[in-house]
Amino acid sequence: MLNLVIFGAPGSGKGTQSEVLIAQYGFDHLSTGDILRAEIKAESELGKAAKSYIDAGQLVPDSLIIDMIEKVLQERQPKKGLIFDGFPRTVPQAEALDALLSKHATAVHAVLDLQVAEDELVERLLKRGQESGRSDDNLETIKKRLEVYHAQTAPIAQYYAQKGVHHAIAGSGAISDITARIAAVIDALG
Repeated sequence: MLNLVIFGAPGSGKGTQSEVLIAQYGFDHLSTGDILRAEIKAESELGKAAKSYIDAGQLVPDSLIIDMIEKVLQERQPKKGLIFDGFPRTVPQAEALDALLSKHATAVHAVLDLQVAEDELVERLLKRGQESGRSDDNLETIKKRLEVYHAQTAPIAQYYAQKGVHHAIAGSGAISDITARIAAVIDALG
């Protein structure tokens, strides 16, 4: 089983590539946003706890997210592999994920870092906003999201590089070309 983190700035193509990899390799997809929504909808104990933070305008604590991920690992028991999308977003979250996976006798095998120039990211997100009507894809919000990414999320690349599992992937060009670059890394992992 391969555990992959699909990583990159907002607009780098993480969601698009996750969908392609799921179809191509049969990986299980783990999106913390989807998990949160499902737990809240199911009114589970984890969901109720998460909702209390969200309703108070606070971020859901890392420990609660890790508990939700552990529940998913136990319930799904993915066979081929798992793609983490949207998590980890900080180095402490990466450390918590590593500890959780270690507890289950596995690890993050590759961090697929989709690297795209900042001006292209802005252009992609503005276009997505026009096509989908997403209110968070406006210039002011995009700039704030990119600032947060650089301050909080980008350091994960160095964290995983020190572990020898970080792979920089050119995230520009045709979707199929980007997928081929990612596939070369995955296929090399076995």
